[in-house]
Amino acid sequence: EKNITLDSATGIELSCRLDNKYSHLKSLQVTWKRGNETIRHINKTENSWSIQLWILDNSKLGSYSCTLKGEEEISAVFLLRGKEKPIISYEGDTAVMICKSFGYTPIAWIWYMTNGSEQIAINDSLLADKYVINRISASVTHLKILKLTKEDDGVYWCEAAFELGKSKGQLKLKVLSLMVPLKPFLAIVAEVVILVTIVFLYEIYSKKKEKRAEDEKEFDQVEQL
Repeated sequence: EKNITLDSATGIELSCRLDNKYSHLKSLQVTWKRGNETIRHINKTENSWSIQLWILDNSKLGSYSCTLKGEEEISAVFLLRGKEKPIISYEGDTAVMICKSFGYTPIAWIWYMTNGSEQIAINDSLLADKYVINRISASVTHLKILKLTKEDDGVYWCEAAFELGKSKGQLKLKVLSLMVPLKPFLAIVAEVVILVTIVFLYEIYSKKKEKRAEDEKEFDQVEQL
């Protein structure tokens, strides 16, 4: 099994090569699948089979496998994942995390939160006022975190249990203070206050200057009289 993380839309080639220790196997039948769906492969060499994919969106991510059948059966699995962007929310809000299984249906889902180096299973029945876990369909699960605080900031895991093993996915939650979106507004308000203050002081200075000029003019007229 090989995990492949993709940063953006791209073309990719997946290849299965038969190791020399299996060179004795003859009349091999090679099958490529995406989940349970059979797809075409390109035979590059005598002992190597590959497929070419264009990964343009999340719909093409998931599990791809090649199976070689002969006297023995050998399989290899590629797990294509997109690079996860953190979920960003604010204190007091609600965050919803989603995990999907592509191609295979899990027997069960388990959610974990990271506490230091330890992963702690989330029990929504004991903390109903904080967590809500819903299995939207056989292959999709949601974790809802209520009344977010800075303590909820961190890494979360969803684990899918299959008959042959388990698979985990990671999600990051970033909880921001309410002051964060207000900072640009406060900066603008501060600039406006400074500008108004400057204009006000300039007006006072201008009036004083005008009054001084008028006083000097009156004094000159008195002296002349």
